[in-house]
Amino acid sequence: MVSVRSVVDRVGPTLLHALQVPDDSPAVADVVIAEPGGVLTLAAGDLVLGVATTGPEDAAQLVKRSAEQGAAAVLLKPPLAAKPAVKRAAKASGIALVQVHAATSWAQLVWLLRTVLDALADESEDLDPGSGDLFRLADAVASVVDAPVTIEDTNSRVLAYSARQDLTDPARVATIMGRRIPDDVLARFRSRGVFRELSRGRQTIFVPAQRDGTLPRLIVPIRMGGELLGSMWAVVAGPVSDERAAAFADAAPVVALHLLRRRAHTDAQRRASAELLRGVLEGRANPRKAMAELDLSDEPHRVVVIEVTGGDGRDAEGLRLALLERLSQGIGRRPVATELAGLLYAVVPDRPGPGGWAELRDALVGTGPSRRSGAPRAAAGAPGEIGDLSASRSQADEALGLLRAELLDERVITFDEAWTALTLHRGATAASGAKVAELGPLGVLRAHDETGKAGYVETLYEWLRHPGDPRAAARELRIHPNTLRYRMRKLLELVPLDLDDPDVRLALITQLVALHWS
Repeated sequence: MVSVRSVVDRVGPTLLHALQVPDDSPAVADVVIAEPGGVLTLAAGDLVLGVATTGPEDAAQLVKRSAEQGAAAVLLKPPLAAKPAVKRAAKASGIALVQVHAATSWAQLVWLLRTVLDALADESEDLDPGSGDLFRLADAVASVVDAPVTIEDTNSRVLAYSARQDLTDPARVATIMGRRIPDDVLARFRSRGVFRELSRGRQTIFVPAQRDGTLPRLIVPIRMGGELLGSMWAVVAGPVSDERAAAFADAAPVVALHLLRRRAHTDAQRRASAELLRGVLEGRANPRKAMAELDLSDEPHRVVVIEVTGGDGRDAEGLRLALLERLSQGIGRRPVATELAGLLYAVVPDRPGPGGWAELRDALVGTGPSRRSGAPRAAAGAPGEIGDLSASRSQADEALGLLRAELLDERVITFDEAWTALTLHRGATAASGAKVAELGPLGVLRAHDETGKAGYVETLYEWLRHPGDPRAAARELRIHPNTLRYRMRKLLELVPLDLDDPDVRLALITQLVALHWS
């Protein structure tokens, strides 16, 4: 656990001074810049930097909003940090308040805080045993090549970086601050064929300086058994001698072993978490253990079931993993998820804020505009406590069944929203089991429709659904109202039905619902 006090102590009193730190402050997770005028979206444990906060009122509001979203601390420069209104807001909200030295550069502070967080996480007992070695290895490789180094995975995410920062540029700063190569920088390297060369297995790749001020890079692919595991990037002043380039490349096999070790550890953790989540969904897991090991908060959660179409076998599995990755980018945090019977199940808090069901729903709706695009179908069960999530899973499955049967036009729905359709479907299923549609004269109309395609059953259904409103019934059938009246006259000639009798109408509705909704 990385505490606010440990971060302040490690950075030192020259730059940071803790004005107040509650005893129950959450563990520090990351650093977030509160941009002026922007929407503040935080995760639990964030350090919030009040960049461009203009006055005590703005600062107090920032403190309150940060506390509401579970942030660990708010960092402000003087005189704002020491203003009574700001200190009162922090005390009332139960969030740590830290003062930053007035002359400190915010960009340098972000860099320093990230370095400190990585170092403290390295010392934590709960850390992946391979990642601490990876940071030390980055330092060692930097000494070999005599340049700052980052170690990245195949998705250009930063796994580790060296401590030395004597040679740097904005692209490297942005890469480490964002934990991945920024999209614009990525596009420039891609246009130069860097990633094509990496995939081809070139031993070293040199990229000259660019017009925007990006310094030269020496890049080495990290491979094992022909598989590309990642890459190492060194910021260099210019062309590198063959000896230095060879020494840099020679470090790649060692890094590859560490990446394989990291992958094995991550895979083992993921499998254990997936099995525990399956236990939660099936009602056989200990709720306290699930909350602790899956990092679930003590609040109502929903089970969301997602069906991804467009592939089978390994292709379908890949599509589900790709969707989960895309959703994680959309909501800022990877939801607790697993696969069961070819479906993706996620457990999310039932809240409107970051990481909650509302945000996941928006991300799901944004994954595709129509059925033809292959957008996923998704259904959420009703919210419940961790120990009751097996019931939420059953509800999600039932609601998904309605979407699969195309009984609803939506592609994302909740169990509580779909109560009308669920009522009709359950009633229809029970009525079908009792064979109610075989009673009375309805069978004659059905047989006539099968031979003559007169549409009498559909016509009667819509007529009964829209009592006294033939125009609305005709719209549903996409016919003229006169055509509707003609059909009703003909079907009543075929089967004598007393539609003025309310019991007859109710019985017919029961039969027709059984046909349409079962």
